[in-house]
Amino acid sequence: MKKLLLALIISAAFTVKASAQTFNADDFKANLGKSKTLCDEVSSIKIFSDTLTLINMGGAYPNQKYTIAVKGTKITLDWANLKGKKLCVSGVFEMHKGRPEIVAAEPAQIQFP
Repeated sequence: MKKLLLALIISAAFTVKASAQTFNADDFKANLGKSKTLCDEVSSIKIFSDTLTLINMGGAYPNQKYTIAVKGTKITLDWANLKGKKLCVSGVFEMHKGRPEIVAAEPAQIQFP
């Protein structure tokens, strides 16, 4: 029984890691409303206030592929050194003003691969 449980845990760990991938725009739209993980390079950052920061991935604004809307004060990152780094964000895929976006409000939603 213990071996079976260990095998399931290891399998689940690899499955979660394998689901983190870069999506193209069509894949993103096909997954609207679903919680997924998106990984890509940070292209630009715009800090609007203490509670709203936009991270543009896959291209600088206004040509970004995706936007990560970091809301609230729970997530603290080294904003000045984030550009050019690869970032994975987990959350619900949604559209905001016709553009792909994920809203992140909890630190566990953002990982560095």
